[in-house]
Amino acid sequence: MHTISGLHTIMIMAGGLALLAICLLMGWRVSRADRTAGFARAARLFLPGWFLAAAINLWFGVSRGNTFAQELPIFVVVFTIPAAVAVFIWWRVSLR
Repeated sequence: MHTISGLHTIMIMAGGLALLAICLLMGWRVSRADRTAGFARAARLFLPGWFLAAAINLWFGVSRGNTFAQELPIFVVVFTIPAAVAVFIWWRVSLR
């Protein structure tokens, strides 16, 4: 059971990173005048959407029989890794 849960967690995080890449691409394409501002805006806007997606993943885990206490650490990992990448990108492009 843990292997399946671990694989699911990795797939959700990979999905988050893919969603971040799509957001960054859209930010780059939409903001033609200042591409770095588009990256920063896209990374910033990704965060609340990803929080909601990770919270929905937590809810699915709880609704399928796990306790909130079991799902909370998974939520933290699932949210934090793509969010940290987004914050890092936001920070790096904001320095320019």
